[in-house]
Amino acid sequence: MSKIAGQTETVVKASWLPLIVVVLTQIQASFAVNALTVSMQGITTDLNTPATSVGTAITAGTFAMAAFILLGAKVGAKFGSRRVFQIAVVIHGAAMAAVALSATPAMLFIAQAASGAVIALIAPALVVFIAANFHGQQQAKAIGYLAAAIPAAGVLALLIAGTFASTIGWRYSFALIVVLAVINLLLSFKLKPVAPQKDVKIDWVGALVAAASVILLSFGFSGLNTWGVVLATDAAPFNVLGISPAPILIVLGIIGGQFFFSWLRRRKAQGKPQIFDLDVLRTGSEKATTICMAAMLFVGTAANFLIPLYIQIVQGRSSLETSFAIIPYTLSIFIASTVVATLYKRFPPRQIARVGFVVVALGLILLAFTIRNEWEQFFVIVGLITLGLGQGAIVALVFNTLLSAAPKTLAGDVGAWRGLVHNISGSIGIALASVFAVGILSSMVVTGIAGNATLTDDLKSQVDLNSINFVTNDHLKDVLSTTTATPEQVDAAVALNEEARLRALKISLLALASIAVLAIIPAGRMPNYRPGDLPAELSSGRPASEEELEVADHEDDLDATGHHPFPTPSGTNAA
Repeated sequence: MSKIAGQTETVVKASWLPLIVVVLTQIQASFAVNALTVSMQGITTDLNTPATSVGTAITAGTFAMAAFILLGAKVGAKFGSRRVFQIAVVIHGAAMAAVALSATPAMLFIAQAASGAVIALIAPALVVFIAANFHGQQQAKAIGYLAAAIPAAGVLALLIAGTFASTIGWRYSFALIVVLAVINLLLSFKLKPVAPQKDVKIDWVGALVAAASVILLSFGFSGLNTWGVVLATDAAPFNVLGISPAPILIVLGIIGGQFFFSWLRRRKAQGKPQIFDLDVLRTGSEKATTICMAAMLFVGTAANFLIPLYIQIVQGRSSLETSFAIIPYTLSIFIASTVVATLYKRFPPRQIARVGFVVVALGLILLAFTIRNEWEQFFVIVGLITLGLGQGAIVALVFNTLLSAAPKTLAGDVGAWRGLVHNISGSIGIALASVFAVGILSSMVVTGIAGNATLTDDLKSQVDLNSINFVTNDHLKDVLSTTTATPEQVDAAVALNEEARLRALKISLLALASIAVLAIIPAGRMPNYRPGDLPAELSSGRPASEEELEVADHEDDLDATGHHPFPTPSGTNAA
């Protein structure tokens, strides 16, 4: 019950069934990727293929999803989100069956690419289901659970896929996903249909430009470490006058992105359909929210790369042990994603975001100053939990803020934008974290060797110092065993390697903390009011103008009467 202007309005809560379908489907999609990672050893042995082939399959799925997600949103809107969702769930289930039955690496690659392409149809539909079925506080909670489903899928993959891979076989994990797809398909028939927008016309030029730009950016950033940041390495597929293809692809991707947004603005000015509706980003606060989303996903994904790197390389633990070690971090993301909605009535988004980024920075700083060689030490665990709480809260907050600011008809575009930002920011986060950490490591190793009298020039000439990377002590000893290194020199090199890689990781974590601190600036441009439900539409049903929304963002939280200046679509004040 809520009081508005002397009246009492009854708020009827919707059934949680749509949320169950949304969460289970998100788990279906996320579990598939995590299961591939956990099952890597079994797949490589069974299919007689190197681990890089599994990594290629994972990358293929991710790139396919990112490239076609904007198109997926429009296809869902045109033909009906529920119908498209059901078809996509069936195809995804079939793709997972193909993974389970894979006899060759090529079959695995094709199946995973197909699954990524249909997730481009599923992801926007999940957001549409939330917008169509839930409102106000219930909608905020639903978004929190959707965000929490991703780390939950990671934990489930660890427990289930890890157990299957070490007992009955890795293929059963993907057979389980097929069963989950059948369950989601059956449950989806109980959802109320979302009417198709038959007048939607698909901008194929915009779709192709977006896909090409995403693919160029993804391959460019992914190849930085392997192909070379500037000059091409021997691993580069080609070079242009000795220049690595990675920066060339990145530049082309950026140019393509600029052309894409220019194309959208031109189409909008001409009144023609666009593949992505720029009304999702029509105000400064919405653009700032996107920047915050990208910053958090960049930092979070980079941390997800550096933490396992620390455990496996510095400590020499197995992949399964690493997965168990980061459970506190994963669970804290899950918890924060689900409970942050309880803060929405008390604090505006910009305040929650600012505090969230401070918490993330504190978690990273605590990790940077406490990691040693004992992962179980108390302050390292506290740092992980702190990082996870801030990360989970911000990811759920920024998504809910974008969805709340857009009319329901743009829910699919919001979902597509979320998926696009998630994948691009994640790819860039891993790539740049890797390049930065390896660069710091190389600099420290070269400096350390130059100042170490035990490591002679003769020994230096026998080691390739141009390809320094994070390696275990055992691997380094194997490399030195092929040289004339004495036991004293081996011990000195191992000690130098231990110190350099630990300091490189610490500095990398501090760099991520700096990005989190800088993100407080765009967080201050997020909305300064807590809308009750989709405030971009006024009570009259017309969209609020950009000027009205900008004024709302800069107004004090309440006016003199104790109410927000702009009503929500239901006609209630958002106080």
